[in-house]
Amino acid sequence: MAVQIVKPRIRGFICTNAHPAGCHANVLNQIDEIKHGIPYKETDLNALVIGASTGYGLASRIALTWAYGAKTLGLLYERPADSRRTATAGYYNTAAFHRQATADGFFADSLNGDAFSNEMKAETVSRLKADFGKIDILVYSIAAPRRIHPTTGVSHQSELKPIGASYTGKTIDLNREVITPVTIEPANDQEIADTIAVMGGEDLEMWIDALTHAELLAPEVTVVAYTYIGSSLTWPIYRDGTIGRAKDDLKARVDVLDERLASELGGNAYISVNKAVVTQASAAIPVVPLYVSILYDIMNARGINEAPIGQMQRLFSEHLGPGLQPQLDSERYIRLDDRELQPEITEAVTERWEQIDTDNFHELSDYAGFRQRFRNLFGFEVEGVDYDEAVETELMF
Repeated sequence: MAVQIVKPRIRGFICTNAHPAGCHANVLNQIDEIKHGIPYKETDLNALVIGASTGYGLASRIALTWAYGAKTLGLLYERPADSRRTATAGYYNTAAFHRQATADGFFADSLNGDAFSNEMKAETVSRLKADFGKIDILVYSIAAPRRIHPTTGVSHQSELKPIGASYTGKTIDLNREVITPVTIEPANDQEIADTIAVMGGEDLEMWIDALTHAELLAPEVTVVAYTYIGSSLTWPIYRDGTIGRAKDDLKARVDVLDERLASELGGNAYISVNKAVVTQASAAIPVVPLYVSILYDIMNARGINEAPIGQMQRLFSEHLGPGLQPQLDSERYIRLDDRELQPEITEAVTERWEQIDTDNFHELSDYAGFRQRFRNLFGFEVEGVDYDEAVETELMF
């Protein structure tokens, strides 16, 4: 056992440790939101959640478990604690998830390893055959900076860059907490290809191939992957940049998978377009912390803001829950970003974006809330947690 007092080690958008009790409280808060937001309906659903330890993946797993009693197998790639450092937040989130699922009588299992690898796919197939059977719902929610291709062995690194021309805009220097200009040079062809290799749809396609070959996809199976489009303020480095090109690849492959699953199993594959949220990945993208800080101040004032768990509550209670048919737009997207992209919201964000500078950004944005939400991701500054109390850091799940 390793009992210690854990204090945050944070610089900018990097946090190198996590608090197990704070992460546990975060998970309990999300569970409580689902319990109060979706009337419980007992089902015999089996769900595979690829990328299950943080953000939308964790929220999906919680919604499926506490709204529908689904048996879930979660895949994650997280570091456990050792004698020198705490575990990652995702590891502690998963430990908390398992602890509460067991207490509430739900079946859950998790595998910790590289979901891009053939070895993890084989191990997943083996675990599903042993303890689950055919999968009714597959959630694909990986946000990784790097992928080692399982066939070629080539390491691909994703890049957050514009395409065709450099981009100059505003951002928050998270170390000095000032508004500064930022210029990002355009990606070259190799960087675009590498980003598509990491964040595009090839890996999901490989997962469907592996599960199909193993006969582990149930009739009428539902597959859902997540994406983000956002407002025009972030398009140069997101929608029109390398990430956007990767998401175009994901969309094209999901459309093909939908036709395939419909033909073979009467199933479907969808993409849910989610709203901007504070995550470890989004905090590292230039411009996004400032955009989110402004957006949240405006949406909070109107009472329409949502964290990942609120988004997943809507997804599984209005679109993808048992017996539901999802509402799709003309491009076959599920749109959970509808509130973010209301014209009056985008107009208000744009107006503040043009005015904001170092002298007024605390008044024109919810930067304090952004900073707290970022620290919450790692279990810090969570209400009700005593950070002067020693906690066990070497947990298991």
